[in-house]
Amino acid sequence: MKLLRITAILSMTLLPGHAWAGDDLDDRVVYKQKTEIDFEDLEIEAVLQKPQSALILERKKANFNPLIKLRTDWQDEMDQSIDEMK
Repeated sequence: MKLLRITAILSMTLLPGHAWAGDDLDDRVVYKQKTEIDFEDLEIEAVLQKPQSALILERKKANFNPLIKLRTDWQDEMDQSIDEMK
């Protein structure tokens, strides 16, 4: 029993040291400067599929209350501008 305790105490003190042993290594990742992908050797086959049915919905036009009233008769303003020019 005493041997088991000593082994347990030694393993608790020595095992964490193994976890930090790898910190001295260089963990940098080096990537290539340029990556080329060649698609010339690939053969791609596809089939054009059309939908079985078409769904056509007619949208209603939105009806808004205009905040600005558009004038169709400018005769009053035209008369005023002629009077100002005289």
